[in-house]
Amino acid sequence: MKVSVLILAAGNASRMGKAKQLLPFKNTSLLEHAIHNALASKADNVFCVLGAHANVIINHVGKSKVDFIYNPDWKQGLSTSIISGINYVQSLESIPDAVLVMLADQPFVDSKYIDLIIATFFEKTNTIVASQYKYNKGIPAIFPKEFYQTLLELKGDKGARSLLNNKKLNVVTVFSKSEKTLVDIDLPEDYDKLLQG
Repeated sequence: MKVSVLILAAGNASRMGKAKQLLPFKNTSLLEHAIHNALASKADNVFCVLGAHANVIINHVGKSKVDFIYNPDWKQGLSTSIISGINYVQSLESIPDAVLVMLADQPFVDSKYIDLIIATFFEKTNTIVASQYKYNKGIPAIFPKEFYQTLLELKGDKGARSLLNNKKLNVVTVFSKSEKTLVDIDLPEDYDKLLQG
């Protein structure tokens, strides 16, 4: 079975006040760090959805083993980036059996955690596998292709949250051993904490 990773990195990071994707982290940037972890995982290929600052980001990231997808509707929220990504993978000659959606601003989501989600998916084929947060389920999450059409119907800035927390669906969850794995970097103080370790 073929699994593709879809990194969502289209936002303009209004709360951060600058292009969050390019913030320095571990001798690289937040986005390049996410790309590195995705490429180091057992996924078959990696795609990245860009929107705000797309040209600047591509020039900064440079040549990569990642296909960049431009989301012209990025101002309308996270769901539009998922839609752009799913439309792209469905246009491929070889459509992946599942897509693992992750964010560019969760620096502790490493290749081991991505592989844990993929391994859980292989055990529970045709089931959505999501990350378990304190009160709900979220991304990183993997969606079998049976759900691509449902993902294309998402709206707004909540991404796939409503789908992942739909009690009618049998969504399998994975738990991280570390509380900080799913921390995302939204505010300047989040970034300061990240740099302080």
